[in-house]
Amino acid sequence: MTEPGRTAEHTGQRTLLCVPFAGAGSSFFHPWREPAAGRWRVTSVELPGRERRILEEPYRNVFEAAKGVVDDVVDDLGEGARTVLFGHSLGAVLAYELVHLLIERGVRVERLVVSGSPGPWTQRERRAAGLRDEEFLARVEEFAGFRHEALDHPEMRELILPTLQADCEMHEAYVPSTDDPVPVPITSLRGAVDGLVSAEEGRQWREATTAAFRYAEFPGDHMYLVDQGREILDVIETECARDPADR
Repeated sequence: MTEPGRTAEHTGQRTLLCVPFAGAGSSFFHPWREPAAGRWRVTSVELPGRERRILEEPYRNVFEAAKGVVDDVVDDLGEGARTVLFGHSLGAVLAYELVHLLIERGVRVERLVVSGSPGPWTQRERRAAGLRDEEFLARVEEFAGFRHEALDHPEMRELILPTLQADCEMHEAYVPSTDDPVPVPITSLRGAVDGLVSAEEGRQWREATTAAFRYAEFPGDHMYLVDQGREILDVIETECARDPADR
């Protein structure tokens, strides 16, 4: 999942565990490592159907995906890890399910940072799953506010499209595995002009925790995080330093 031997118990740093959004792989978060150096170890969940696991069948259920990756996540974190989870859009609800499972496994989860997502009990009204390929891609492009250039190359599109469709299917069908909120602080982030998730929906995460909750906005739309990794890391660091319970 990450560089061999670089677990949190070796470095003594907090680990920021990033969970990819629909269609993305763990490499999206690799540029975050440089600005995180010295304060975070950035690692990512590797899901089937992309990058090194491109030939594996992608998941179509969020909870099954969480269960399927949790063993690898625990092995990567190492004993005594101090972990913060970050997930955007689909990654937000997958991270939420992972928090429940990691706590059951005795992992020290210090904070959940969700981005570009309504609360876990709110299902999306605007949907793309089940549409024909071109209509599906047009709808996803409308949601995200951009089109990945790889989708314009037939060979790459043939590899990427099935996973993107599976991701959208499991996101749009997501229902939380439990009604119990998590006992860790949650920070909800959102692009200020996100046309897919409203500010009110971003604040719904308040009901998903029994601990502290904060909400913050960044300039930009639903995919604001593409150009603001450093700024997101700064906010997460500030959030973790603010609460004594996180130290």
